[in-house]
This record gives sequence, structure tokens and C-alpha cells, in this order.
Amino acid sequence: MKDFAEHRRVATVALVVADYDEAIAWYVGRLGFLLTEDVDLGGGKRWVTVAPANGQGARLLLAEASDEAQRQSIGNQTGGRVFLFLETDDFARDHATMLEKGIEFREAPRFEPYGTVAVFADLHGNLWDLIEPRR
Repeated sequence: MKDFAEHRRVATVALVVADYDEAIAWYVGRLGFLLTEDVDLGGGKRWVTVAPANGQGARLLLAEASDEAQRQSIGNQTGGRVFLFLETDDFARDHATMLEKGIEFREAPRFEPYGTVAVFADLHGNLWDLIEPRR
């Protein structure tokens, strides 16, 4: 479509969390992401982003809930469906590491036509797929 810029991508996805520091600790300490930004915006607000350690894929903006409506969405941003998909080149390695770090998987690994996958929950209960795509 010539009406749009040629090079666009989804760069950041906002994830509503209960507490900035708790979320940073979980995503960095348990999921192995890097803290890419933590900027004080004043008034208790921060611009906090984390990303996979290899720098590939979209960043997550950890957005601390600021009112009751936002607090209600913590852990259920997609109505109970899988929300995010973490791709890996070695499912067995990452699955084992995540289990060691106390990440809760909601199912055993399964083999689908599109790859090896298992659903896990983040610190607030949002559902993710850990997936090694079939190549």
C-alpha cells in the first residue's frame, strides 16, 4: 500500500502490571529479558520497557495500573486467551530453564503442525505461548 511508510513494525506492546519493580524483577529475573528503559516521567509514572535478551521482537512496556479500570485488567488483558508468543530456537532448553525459575506452565509441551508449544502464565496470570516454530 503506497499510502503507508514502507518500513513499519510493531515495536512495543503495553502490558498493564500492578507494580513496576515487581514486574521488572519477574521479566528480567525469571524470563531472562533485559531492562531496556526505565525513565521517570514524574507523578509516579515511569516508561519501563523490557525485551528478549537477543533484542529481537517487540518490547514490552510495563505500564503500572493507575486506576481501578486498569487494575481490573491486570492478568486478563485478552479475556483469558493466550496474549503473547515467545519464540525460541530451543524449546527443551528454555522450557527446562523456565521451570527451574518457577514459571508456571498450564500444560505439558505439545507438538502442533506449526511447532512445539506450551502455555505459561506470567506473574499476573496473563497467558503466553512458549513456542519453537517448525522450520
